[in-house]
Order: sequence, then C-alpha cells, then structure tokens
Amino acid sequence: MQYKFLIYISYSYALPIGIPLEQEINKRGYTIQWFSDLEEGRRVLQGKKNVLDSIQDVIDYKPHVVLTATDDVPDFISGIKTQIFHGFLTFKRPEKKRGEAHFRIRGFFDLYCTQGPTTTKGFNAQAKKHPHFEVIETGWSKVDPLFPMLESNLDQSETPTVLIASTFTKRLSLAYNDSVFNHIKKLSCSGNYNFIMVLHPKLPSEVKQRWQELNNEYFQYYDTTDLVPLFKKANLMFADTTSAIQEFLLQKKPVVTFNHTFNHNYLINITKAFEIKDSFDLALSRPPELIKNITAFVEELHPYYDGKSSKRIIDATIDFLHKDKSHLDRKPLNLIRKYKIRKRLNYFTFKTFSRAYTIKA
Repeated sequence: MQYKFLIYISYSYALPIGIPLEQEINKRGYTIQWFSDLEEGRRVLQGKKNVLDSIQDVIDYKPHVVLTATDDVPDFISGIKTQIFHGFLTFKRPEKKRGEAHFRIRGFFDLYCTQGPTTTKGFNAQAKKHPHFEVIETGWSKVDPLFPMLESNLDQSETPTVLIASTFTKRLSLAYNDSVFNHIKKLSCSGNYNFIMVLHPKLPSEVKQRWQELNNEYFQYYDTTDLVPLFKKANLMFADTTSAIQEFLLQKKPVVTFNHTFNHNYLINITKAFEIKDSFDLALSRPPELIKNITAFVEELHPYYDGKSSKRIIDATIDFLHKDKSHLDRKPLNLIRKYKIRKRLNYFTFKTFSRAYTIKA
C-alpha cells in the first residue's frame, strides 16, 4: 500500500525531529509532506519542495499517518494522530508540575511513540485513565543521527571543546547572566578551551547578538537547530535547564549546569560564575561515579543506541493504522481546544475524527 505521511510542526526546532523520519519514509517509497501551523515553522521549511501551504491542502492530501511534534493537532484532518514529541522530559520542575506538563493528555492523539521507560511509564498510567489512545515505546527520531557514537575519551594533547546551550526562560537562562558572560569571555581568550555555542530560537535577538560578538579563534556561535553535529564535537556541555541536556547525555559525556533547579546526581551543578573553570576541569576528568550515574539515567530516558528509532516509529504507526482499535474510547469533546485550533488556522468546520483512524488490512 502507498501510505501517505504528514509531519505536522509549529517551530523550527521540529525540523531535526522530522528529517530522520522523512528519510525513513522516503527509503520505503511512501509519500511524505510537511505542514507548519505557525510562521516560524513555515520559514524553516521554505527550502523544501514537499510542503503543504494551507490547511485546506492538508485536508485534501488525506494523510494516513500524522506525525506531530506539537502539543496539539487539528482533529478534523484524516489519519492517525501520532505524538512524536518536541523534546525529552526535562527534569527541571517538581514532580507534580512536571507530570502535569509532559504527561498532560489534551485529547487529540491516537498513539504516543515514547522515547524510553521514563515516558512510557507516565503515558501508560495516563492511558488507563484516558483509554482513547495507545502507547508504544520506539525511541526518539531526533537522536538517530547521534549513532553510532564515537569514543568520548579526550587526548591529553587536545584542546577540550565545550558546548554552551541555554533555555529561553529568562529566570532560568544563563544567556542573560552578566557574570557568566564575562567569565566565558575571559576563558574564550585563554586558549584552554574551544567553545561552541547555540541558543534557543526563542531568545531575543539582542541576547543572541551579544554572545555572537564573542566569536574568535576559540569561540564560535552557531545559529542552528541541528544540534547533533555540535554534540559530537563537544567533550562536555555547559547549560542551565535546557532540554538539550538530556540529548547530550545520551553520549555519556558530562554536563555542567548553572543554577539548575535540581541537584541531579548525573549533572555537575554550580551556582556561581567563578566556579565555571574548576567545574569544567572536573567534568573533563570524567569521574567514574558521575559516568555511572549518567549511564543509569540514560537507560531510563532512551535505552536505544542503534539509530533506528525512526524505523520503529514508522513500523509502529503502520501497524497501528491497520490494527483493530474498537477497544479504544472516543476522544473527548474538547470543544474549547478544538475552537482554538480552528481559530488559529482560520478554518471552521464541524468535521472531527473522534475515533482513531483505521484502514483494514
């Protein structure tokens, strides 16, 4: 059968999540189109030829499978609505708040393709309360290009590379901190470290510009959402609470955090800028206990090292498409959320797919 897939996004950071899936779909000879419901996402898709311009085009396309890197998705387009996630569970908020955010069931999805035991357990628990969807653990497509992993040992003659990454929330972001900026500026002139830096797309342009002006022989700012090549270059990460931490840790390389909301045992957390250099040197020594804690954390987060999560996602969605789903409840009415989606897309219809889309084998 010639399956039709749709990758549904909002923001630019979804592009590296969708590309490995697109590659897998193309490899199988199926049809694949992209659609963004926001202008930022549309801008990043401008160079691609397989992009649907309007929601009417999406409806007319009649996808069999919708792969979604957003929190919601229009209920009135065809296909099984599959949540593939726009990030890992970030572990930066108290358990109650974290559960409410990451495991919130908005009533739009038929299938959750989870990243590892941590998310699988959470969504399986939610499926018992809200039995209108299924959960299949597949791993996450975004990190497929990380594998196979390279040896992370640092030669004594090499200059270590530090990747700096930051979240966009002002009270959590190291990018706003003057003391951090000044210490990194000083270290970037010392020649003891090579710095590469990437900032969240939502950070103000003036903040990005300030850091970009540090560019020199030992400091390089990157304006990109494709972080995997930077992960591979770096020997350690310096960050705050950004979700990129979890992605970087899959390599079992150390992370130094600045004012993280928790003192996780798999991170080296500092609270003062003058501690930066010493914390870098400690991280680069790769303390055995720290690496042990990172390994244990990763096994729960994403225990897949084969780079084939995209393959598992496509297999799972095709199997689910043909599966008997009569045991699943109808999705909730969700009238307010459905209205908000229609208003955002300026498309008003009474049409809705309240049951999971099915094609008989």
